[in-house]
Amino acid sequence: METARGAERARTAAEARRRELLEAADRVVLRDGPQASMNAIAAEAGITKPILYRHFGDKGGLYRALAKRHTDALLSALRAALDAPAERRARVESTLDTYLAAIEARPQVYRFLMHPSDDSAASAEAALSTEQGFDVGRHSAPLLRRLGEELGQVIAERVDLGPDSEQMARIWGHGIVGMMHAAGDWWLGDRPCSRERLVRSLADLLWGRLAEAGDRDLKGGPGF
Repeated sequence: METARGAERARTAAEARRRELLEAADRVVLRDGPQASMNAIAAEAGITKPILYRHFGDKGGLYRALAKRHTDALLSALRAALDAPAERRARVESTLDTYLAAIEARPQVYRFLMHPSDDSAASAEAALSTEQGFDVGRHSAPLLRRLGEELGQVIAERVDLGPDSEQMARIWGHGIVGMMHAAGDWWLGDRPCSRERLVRSLADLLWGRLAEAGDRDLKGGPGF
């Protein structure tokens, strides 16, 4: 019994230490964006780089942990927007606005998660060789895929799309995430219009088929 309690205490301590290291990494990413390095994160956490590797394996391991942390928070916010007691059009606009507000509030984190360490492949390769930045470009596709699958599941649960509803829901989920990502990426860089204008325009694009689809019976819960 004592051995089991000791193992549990060790596991709890390791999880707490991992959270502390991720918080240190977050601070560096907020400061440095895609140029965040393992050296800078280790310094921020007050440890050596080998200790950081011991917790996360490599740069990719740390990136995946940070991506999960931020994706979990974003999905929670998107679900809250979808669950709000409002008409469907208002919930659609609120969901789009939640995503755009999140990337606007923390643009450095967004760029870290979605863009390579520099605009040119040569610079990115050089950064990797000196561990000045993370090769995040190749990791962003799984992150977007997870968002698409999660949103597709929500749509399948809430919207009746006919005989092929589950497949259609997955198509919609990935399509909506792709649209939000591409439009949000362009908007965050160029700022061609207000966030409110972009939200209304994207909602207009989605609205035709959504307006026609029926809600599934969720025993009084919100639809999509």
